[in-house]
Amino acid sequence: MEIKDSRIDDGKAFDWGRTSKDYAKFRDVYPEIFYKKIADRGLCIEGQSVLDLGTGTGVVPRNMYKYGARWTGTDISPEQIEQAKRLASEAGMKIDFLAVPTEKLDFPKESFDVITACQCFWYFDHEHVMPKLAELLKPNGKLVILYMAWLPLEDKIAGESEKLVLKYSPKWSGAGQTRRPNWVPDVAYKNFEMEEHEEYDLMIPFTKETWHGRIKASRGVGASLSGEELASWDAEHRKLLDEIAPEKFEIKHYAAITVLRKK
Repeated sequence: MEIKDSRIDDGKAFDWGRTSKDYAKFRDVYPEIFYKKIADRGLCIEGQSVLDLGTGTGVVPRNMYKYGARWTGTDISPEQIEQAKRLASEAGMKIDFLAVPTEKLDFPKESFDVITACQCFWYFDHEHVMPKLAELLKPNGKLVILYMAWLPLEDKIAGESEKLVLKYSPKWSGAGQTRRPNWVPDVAYKNFEMEEHEEYDLMIPFTKETWHGRIKASRGVGASLSGEELASWDAEHRKLLDEIAPEKFEIKHYAAITVLRKK
């Protein structure tokens, strides 16, 4: 499904379906502490029903499945949901996955104890979505916004890789990340209260191949470049990594968690 949004990449079209196989293979990179910080807050644990928005290939539900919650994952991309179903089935996990935009969710009121949104919150039509999410949550239910990004100004490999993405996608709005709290639109506070937020640093291990795959499976590359552009980027990025990276290395990231409580 092709998406165009003037708020993102200056309106350049992208389609996660084009990179779903690479996404399934290379985007499951969050370390255990990322999930433990959620569970340690009493969220997404046994006895709770959880909805994961923008689930992609089901990374969050699959990695938190061991904590015992009942999971539902939704995503706008049918191809992403196909991969999520495959990976969950192969792991013997019972997770409900649905291909549906967040703006068109159709669950009964007060269906969920927790709603999570990882690497996707900025995509939504918040005027429409925030009241809907509040309706779907039980009394005092929680909305958990999650994010992780490499730090290109502090990590040479990340910075050089990002420069190459910008060569091919100069309007890519994912560039130049620095540590910051998750953005929450003002409209959210009509239905939610800020409970807490935390930002923390992480070192994420990669090989040349997994880092190359991680970058390829991004909006600025695999989800938006033409076949010819992608082949050219692929060759240039592999050459770049051969020049500047050892076979195994770590990339400096930061992560952020924001917990909003339904009023």
